[in-house]
Amino acid sequence: MRALVTGAAGFVGRHVETELFERGYVVRSEDIAGVRGRARDALDLFRTGTYRYDLVVHCAARTPHRAAIDGDPGMHPYNVMLDAAMFDWAVRTRQPHVLYLSSCAALDGPVDDYARTKLAGEWLADKARAAGVKVSVVRPYSGYGEDQSEDWPFRAFVERARRREDPFLIWGDGQQVRDWIHITDVVKAALAVAESGTTDPVSLCTGVGTSMLQVAQLACEQVGYNPEFEFRLDKPAGQSYRVGDPEQMLRWYTPAVTIEHGIKLALEGGL
Repeated sequence: MRALVTGAAGFVGRHVETELFERGYVVRSEDIAGVRGRARDALDLFRTGTYRYDLVVHCAARTPHRAAIDGDPGMHPYNVMLDAAMFDWAVRTRQPHVLYLSSCAALDGPVDDYARTKLAGEWLADKARAAGVKVSVVRPYSGYGEDQSEDWPFRAFVERARRREDPFLIWGDGQQVRDWIHITDVVKAALAVAESGTTDPVSLCTGVGTSMLQVAQLACEQVGYNPEFEFRLDKPAGQSYRVGDPEQMLRWYTPAVTIEHGIKLALEGGL
């Protein structure tokens, strides 16, 4: 079995690549920035590649974190173009199966530019499916993990706690609620959905909401200190509430890592 992983240098792509290797796949890894010293990027593959893979996992996107979403409008046309290039290639080369990483933002409708890009991606997925390509779509909620960049709140909070920062900085008012799902659960759930054969978009989530402030407090408790929290209302904060319904996902996969255990893993250096 051969798989292609786009965005393989990114957080989700790295974990997808590792999981597929462990399942016995021969994996080709591509990234918009190149991988392992290769200058070629995924767009070159979509222009010229003809090989048919058993599974294509499309994780590639340019800087999809909150600061860039709100502060770098140029990323959005690029990401729509990247998705369009991938699906055009998949149709032209008759790829047997594409797993498309959408986002829970698509469930909110076009509330911001990031949601619009994912809605466009899901529309492209539907058209590729109509053209004969098997496409699975998953909508991860707040994926997190110990090797995530500090551009995302989970890792930023863990590192601030590790450094015992006081005051402890939180963007927004700290009351933004998220459905935190560990990256190992994101990847295993996504592949379980792909294997299920469903054509419905599936939310990857736990159904449990935990606020930004609560995650910061849990990290500080595990380190053993009690800082003052400083809330930056001038910084991007995203939607106030995003918690998913895991009912459909639970047909094929049950998350194994709680947010408390995920924080412990991060503070200890990983799984």
